[in-house]
Amino acid sequence: MTDNAAAKPLAGWRVLVPRGGPWGEAVATDLRARGASPVIAAMINFAPTDDAAALETALTALADGRFDWLTVTSATTVDVLTAHSAVIPASTRVAAVGETTAAALLAAGYRADLIPAEENSARGLLTEWEAATHGVVPLRVLTLRSEIAKPLLTEGLKRIGHAVSSVVAYRTVGVDVAERVVNDVTTGRINAILVTSGSIAAEVRRQFPAIPESTLVAAIGPRTEKDARAIGLRVDVVADERSAAALIDALEHAAAH
Repeated sequence: MTDNAAAKPLAGWRVLVPRGGPWGEAVATDLRARGASPVIAAMINFAPTDDAAALETALTALADGRFDWLTVTSATTVDVLTAHSAVIPASTRVAAVGETTAAALLAAGYRADLIPAEENSARGLLTEWEAATHGVVPLRVLTLRSEIAKPLLTEGLKRIGHAVSSVVAYRTVGVDVAERVVNDVTTGRINAILVTSGSIAAEVRRQFPAIPESTLVAAIGPRTEKDARAIGLRVDVVADERSAAALIDALEHAAAH
């Protein structure tokens, strides 16, 4: 092995990045820095909610200061806030499900008052909620979510005793990738596929029904791994935490071994 190959364990690897936009480009840049050749092929897109009136009502109430907390569980939700020029008053605290979501909030000019320190997930947020809120119950909480999101956070907050308004902010829709990408996967010219959510897992399973054994399927965390396996998608690599950096680290580790 050359010194250059040793420094870049992913040299020669073609890696399918299933999301476009700023996230996909950032992941592609990181992959290139480690020697890989990223193939960006967005497999999901986001569409407006079917209940625009409910979202508008919720955002108006948010701007009026009628919520103590707002929970944001994805960067896409931040895009929705930005598109609606949503106002988050100083009296409303903001909980982000993880560092990626928090970074999106900050980039959009918002803030993140609570970010789980241990686990970037709804479960991690619930675990740290009581300490962050000093056990105050009930609080008025607005949870914005995708229509297909599991209600773990909403139900968990309700069990604690909070007054929760759960509103669909957007819909997730599948996108068919180009035929050449399907051919590359089927013939083994893609060395690894990144799976970053349950919805991505569903699209990978639908669009690539015959993934070669030589192609590594890498899930962004245990939750995504569980969702993927539940629909029959093989998973070979699992990141320790739900972040792009951890996912690429896990793939690099697998490649090195």
